Amino acid sequence: MAGEPQDDCLFCKIVEGHIPATIVRETETTVAFRDINPQAPVHVLVIPKAHYANAAELATEAPELAADILRETKAVADEDKLESYRIVFNTGPGAGQTVFHAHAHVMGGRGMQWPPG
Repeated sequence: MAGEPQDDCLFCKIVEGHIPATIVRETETTVAFRDINPQAPVHVLVIPKAHYANAAELATEAPELAADILRETKAVADEDKLESYRIVFNTGPGAGQTVFHAHAHVMGGRGMQWPPG
């Protein structure tokens, strides 16, 4: 069920402290941690503590939480002193989503090309 922790979810396990992560920020509703396979010098994931399968579900069912995620992406960028950065939400396997817990990628520290891939 949306919003409830899922036993088989990697990110729910990080939120619960069962799997270690390099956490850079934490709020009442979000956790931000370094990506284990960074695609840029700065690559941080910002996730809601509540489980939503993807960004579309998060936006529909908990828009205030989606706003929290976006606020935290800025805080991550500010802490890493990024003047420019990219925020990416992958929704669905065809878009590259591999962990089905909504998350924003904050990437920066190098030039970002367009289109991305």
